[in-house]
Amino acid sequence: MKRLLLVLVLLALTAVPLGTRVHAQSNGVLRAGLDVDAGTGDPRLMNDTSAFRMSELVFDGLVVLDQTLVPQPALATSWDNPDPTTWVFHLRQGVKFHDGSDLTADDVVYTFQSILDPNFAAPFRTLYAPITSVTATDPQTVTFKLSEAYAPFLSYMDMAIVPKHIASDASKDFANHPVGTGAFKFVSWERNSKIELTANPDYWGGAPKLAGVTLFIIPDNTVRATALETGDLDLIHSPLSPQDVAHLKGVDGVTVSEQTALGYTYLNFNTKDPILSDVKVRQALAHLVDKKTISQEIYQGMDKPGKSPLVPGTWWYADVPDQAYDPAAAAQLLTEAGWAKNADGIYEKDGKKLTIVLKTHSEDPNRIQVVEYLQNVFKENGIDASVVTTEWPTYIAAVQKADYQIALIGWLRLIDPDYAMFDQFRCGGGLNWGGYCDPAIDEALKEGRASSDQAKRAEAYQQVAKTVVDQVVYDVLLYQGYIVVTRNNVSGFVPNPSGSWKSLLVTSLS
Repeated sequence: MKRLLLVLVLLALTAVPLGTRVHAQSNGVLRAGLDVDAGTGDPRLMNDTSAFRMSELVFDGLVVLDQTLVPQPALATSWDNPDPTTWVFHLRQGVKFHDGSDLTADDVVYTFQSILDPNFAAPFRTLYAPITSVTATDPQTVTFKLSEAYAPFLSYMDMAIVPKHIASDASKDFANHPVGTGAFKFVSWERNSKIELTANPDYWGGAPKLAGVTLFIIPDNTVRATALETGDLDLIHSPLSPQDVAHLKGVDGVTVSEQTALGYTYLNFNTKDPILSDVKVRQALAHLVDKKTISQEIYQGMDKPGKSPLVPGTWWYADVPDQAYDPAAAAQLLTEAGWAKNADGIYEKDGKKLTIVLKTHSEDPNRIQVVEYLQNVFKENGIDASVVTTEWPTYIAAVQKADYQIALIGWLRLIDPDYAMFDQFRCGGGLNWGGYCDPAIDEALKEGRASSDQAKRAEAYQQVAKTVVDQVVYDVLLYQGYIVVTRNNVSGFVPNPSGSWKSLLVTSLS
């Protein structure tokens, strides 16, 4: 009965006709379930995984990252690096945007110049900050000049290229009606319901096998899982609830793929908060976080206990000791910080209670369970703790404005340590929502960007990670698993630890 009710909720949310089943489909449109709606269709402004999913289907970059994160030709067929601060890209001939216009070097120049414009407020602008100039040498050649040698530069050239004549025209409403060069064309968007894409028959890489892709926005993990089981969806992926994954493994006609993701889930501490500005308080709270219990009891081993922003399985990984679960050490640190328990067993200082608010978003039940679990642990240890959950758009807006004390969140698609750390931990960095500032970290981040020696880069980022863990800027709870579930009529889709869906370009339905 519960699963029937969930299916009925799904049908109401997505307007999928009752009785529609994957095995009865003949139109070749793949139906995928996402947990949150995309914030924008403009890839220069994307700041969530759903926007990235849509972007990589509708757009192309100069390069594409393969399964091992090695840049391969895309809109650029080749490139030269004549000196450490010069990159020259040679564009593919005959590529057209979805409106039929030709891709030229001017579109590439416009894309990156707009990203670099501080007034445009591109979330990942600092990834491209070393670019001092980008020029169209001729209609098919683009030259980038950098202020310094920049190790991750080529990997960041997967940024989607937008059409200048459309994106620069406010009347075109590009953010809600994206036009790219990709394998799929944008058709329609019902906010918080679905995004429809259709195959681009003139795609430079060859027409996709699928007739289209529809992205259904279904916040409830179990509803998405049930829809996959009953055939109302063809593909779902993380975030998923462990009990639903376990159930789907026993369902006929369904394939569950699991691998370690290029991502982690963490507690982001607002170091500018009056209480959390004291590192001993942050360390004490970290000592109350039992990561093994969170991994085993809430995630049922789907995600593994974390330690630092260094992701296992990458060339930059190292085992950095974290603040181990130790309530006695937490109590000692709070005492050293001047906190003492009152008659009710709650820590106080200068007549004020040690009050902590934990925030996360309402779409992920696993994360809600984590903050509620931490709330109980904190209370048991003399901390006046509460939980606030809101829908993703409201939640992430508050985090970006530093309107939080401790926020539970995650980073995905960590294709380079620079991507995972530079803007997050640099003084004044656009993604440094917790406001931590350490000139030594800034120097190490700069060294990591500039060095062409991978071992030296790894050493620099490991230094940053040690400081971040010691100072409890982030408390990395979990190294994420990446789970993809498909119906068995889906062929050719290859799950990628970065979460990329580029293999939908060669996927088919039977």
